[in-house]
Amino acid sequence: MTANLAPLKIGVAGAGVMGRNHARVLSDIRDVSVAAIFDPDATVADGVASLYEAKSVTTAEDFVAAGLDAAVVATPNRTHADLSVALLEAGVHVLVEKPIAATVADAQRIIDAAKANNRVLMVGQVERFNPAVEAVKRAIAGEEVISIQITRVGPFPPRMGEVGVVIDLAVHDIDIIRHLTDSEITEVQPQLARTKAEREDTALLQFRLANGTIAHITTNWVTPYKTRTLQVATRSKFIVADLMTRQVTEYFGQQPDGSYSTRGVMSWPNEPLKKELEAFAHAIRTGETPAVTGEDGLRNLEVALRCLGE
Repeated sequence: MTANLAPLKIGVAGAGVMGRNHARVLSDIRDVSVAAIFDPDATVADGVASLYEAKSVTTAEDFVAAGLDAAVVATPNRTHADLSVALLEAGVHVLVEKPIAATVADAQRIIDAAKANNRVLMVGQVERFNPAVEAVKRAIAGEEVISIQITRVGPFPPRMGEVGVVIDLAVHDIDIIRHLTDSEITEVQPQLARTKAEREDTALLQFRLANGTIAHITTNWVTPYKTRTLQVATRSKFIVADLMTRQVTEYFGQQPDGSYSTRGVMSWPNEPLKKELEAFAHAIRTGETPAVTGEDGLRNLEVALRCLGE
């Protein structure tokens, strides 16, 4: 593409924690301008919009009509479908936060609207852009993956929406598992518990993939400290990644006496959210398939809902 393109006018719907992060990062990306902030709370919308000299709106209708090239939808899950479909039908490209929607039918509505209007639809699975996940993906290229274990635990979050740990946290790891294996999850064995929330706050999820890989996710809101680890076993190596420190270690070359070699795997210090939003802008500019498609979001949601028995 040629240089000196007009900046993409991108709006952010939902000025909560994630929406504010999106606005901050978008303001730091070349050839992009934060054009509108939508939140039903006028004080919140005005406060965030003023940081970026953006238009502030308090209704979905005004946001859809704001003359945007693209939008980030970071509103509560149950509102994703109606807002995303309205934006796509107005010719606006959409990045919708994970999970893509509250139901499979809603997810399909968004996908259909993107196709019908020839717009880019991307799902905000930010861990896919974590440099540690990218380093693991490179390290296992060409390897037969035997098993994947992911631990994503921490204290009870102060901001709690209408979902439990499976939708809020495990959707990240379902996507990582599908991304690392390039295979689909076929069998699901969930164990869920509830201690101090209305929804499940502890989950042990076991999966088998179409290619034979087995996977396990441990996730909860009852651990007093935050842990984000990924372990992958292949025929010839074992890789451990800390998704917070981005440290990745590869164990390989086991000898008959049980000894083995280790090496650190390079992971770059990029901010995953910036990589994600740059990938969204790139897909809009080039017409290439986005890094995380609507179908990816639909598959991740399907697996999560199966875990919940829904």
